[in-house]
Amino acid sequence: MAAHSLSTLPSSSQPIYRLPKSCSAFPSQNPGPRILRSPWLGPTKLSRRSSGLTPLLPKRRSITATVSFSLPTAKPERVAAPDEKLPKWSSKAIKSFAMSELEARKLKYPTTGTEALLMGILIEGTNLAAKFLRANGFTLTKLREEIVKLLGKADMYFFSPEHPPLTEAAQRAIDWAFDEKLKSGMFDHMIGSVIVIAMTLSSDGEITTAHLLLGVWSEVESPGHKIMASFGFTDEKAKELHLLISEPGFVED
Repeated sequence: MAAHSLSTLPSSSQPIYRLPKSCSAFPSQNPGPRILRSPWLGPTKLSRRSSGLTPLLPKRRSITATVSFSLPTAKPERVAAPDEKLPKWSSKAIKSFAMSELEARKLKYPTTGTEALLMGILIEGTNLAAKFLRANGFTLTKLREEIVKLLGKADMYFFSPEHPPLTEAAQRAIDWAFDEKLKSGMFDHMIGSVIVIAMTLSSDGEITTAHLLLGVWSEVESPGHKIMASFGFTDEKAKELHLLISEPGFVED
């Protein structure tokens, strides 16, 4: 059996056939038309050229988002006319407010209160008010703990609205910050129980997170004020922060 298998192998004396140079074992990348011969159809020319058709891809839906360039106000006259110059909220203040709404939703609270405004300021992190709070012992973890201790935990099955409405105290804090910015010249005003005499910035500047934080502090009966007081924030600290933002040329961003 082994001898029979060896006898079927080609011997070295048999000729070796090679392909002519014009032919190749591998077709070219762009082959020309090929002729197919069939006893039923006759010679048929085939082409491998691309049809030029493009596949139909599903259209992607464009994503739109609404960006607010101001904070809500309870006073319609605060909406500036096109030819009227009113102070604008800084980009960091607007971002802090957006973070406040998000934190209220995380805690499953139905409204955005002064305590949520505090969390938003701290989460934004790069603003002057957040730096001032951290320098005075505020941390986001401790702040959340104090909020839950004061207001309690929400129902785990409750879902907050996309934009939890402001509480009356939070709306007054925002309007206080706006009013504070509108003032100019020498004046006497109250921060907590301390009368502060200072020069405000002109109305062409921005309303910053520091103004917003002082607005929270001005709401003495609000959760935000009580939580700030539990961290040791005082009227003297409020006066110190106000003097910082009252320096000529102060810009938050």
